[in-house]
Amino acid sequence: MRPVLRVDVHDGDFAFWPVAEMKSFGHLPLGGGLSPAEVGTAMMRIVGCNDIGPDPGEGFPLPSADPLGSFLHGLLTSEEPIAGGGLLVADTSSGVVVPPGCCCGLEDWREWQDVVDGGDPPWLGHDPQPTAERLGDTVRLTLDSGKSDGPVIELPACELARLLEGVDRDLSDFVALAADWASHHLPDHATPVVAALSRLLDLPSPTGPGQR
Repeated sequence: MRPVLRVDVHDGDFAFWPVAEMKSFGHLPLGGGLSPAEVGTAMMRIVGCNDIGPDPGEGFPLPSADPLGSFLHGLLTSEEPIAGGGLLVADTSSGVVVPPGCCCGLEDWREWQDVVDGGDPPWLGHDPQPTAERLGDTVRLTLDSGKSDGPVIELPACELARLLEGVDRDLSDFVALAADWASHHLPDHATPVVAALSRLLDLPSPTGPGQR
């Protein structure tokens, strides 16, 4: 189980910071092992997901006239930032992979804990329409709930709990890596950017040399 960010192909004119080449509509696993360019790609997509101009009539602060400040504005001012993606689960024995569906958000990753606890399952997106449900002591992940005979992954609920602990570590490592990246590439915005990223992923902000 890995936290992944949905990455759409860009047209090559992004110039705020270096980014890595990615396949169109791929998933970028998040963790502490990303290269600086891959972190740049992740941050480009996360900021881009929140790059929606506010309605001045609703009392929100206006974007900065500075192009970079304007691009970061949505992420920095949103109380509930979002990021396309989610949790990808792969069964290495059967080869079945259940990725997050279209329009699923990485910001909701902690809702998977409700599956462990036997509560309401999270919405995992559509196209296909993956689902996760607890059946007794077993958790069943279905790649496409619209098909009665589609691929599934079954695992003990206790194993899902262990996997979610790994996701927490991966995301914490990514935030720490992004904090160091931001101190180099966004020195004037590093602290609020990392705070917004931590808020998005429901994690504490890291402290250390990378923070200013």
